[in-house]
Amino acid sequence: MDPDEASTTGRTLADRLNYLFATVRESGRREYSNDEVASAVGRDQEVTISASYLWYLRTGQRDNPTLKHITALARFFGVPVAYFFDEAVAVQVESELALVAAMRDARVRDLALRADGLSAASLDSLREVVARVRELEGLPPRQDG
Repeated sequence: MDPDEASTTGRTLADRLNYLFATVRESGRREYSNDEVASAVGRDQEVTISASYLWYLRTGQRDNPTLKHITALARFFGVPVAYFFDEAVAVQVESELALVAAMRDARVRDLALRADGLSAASLDSLREVVARVRELEGLPPRQDG
C-alpha cells in the first residue's frame, strides 16, 4: 500500500494494518517483519501474538482479533485503537503518518525549513507550485493540509 494514500474508505483491517507496517518505522529502517512486531509486543507489552497470526491478519484470512491484540498493535505502532474502527480517526492518523514519512526525507525537511518564516501569501504560492509539480509528475493531489 502506498503511504501517500490517506483515504481509508472501505478499507479492511488488513489494509489498515498493512498501511502501518509500510509507514511506521524509524528513519532509514526497513519495514518491520511480522516476527519483529510479535516479539516486541510480547516483550514490551506482555501480550502473546504470533508472527503467523499477524500474517493471517495482514492477508485478511483473520479479521476479528481480540481487543487485547488490537490494543497491543495500536500501542506498538503509536496509533489510537480507534484507528482500526473509526473512519475519521483513520483518515486523520494516516494524514499525520504521511507527513512523518515525508519528513524522513532530508530534502523535504530542508524545503520545509527554508519555507519557515515566509508570509502566508508566499506559502500559498509555494503550495501552488508544489501542487503543479506533483501534477506534472503524475502524482495525485495531496488532500491533507
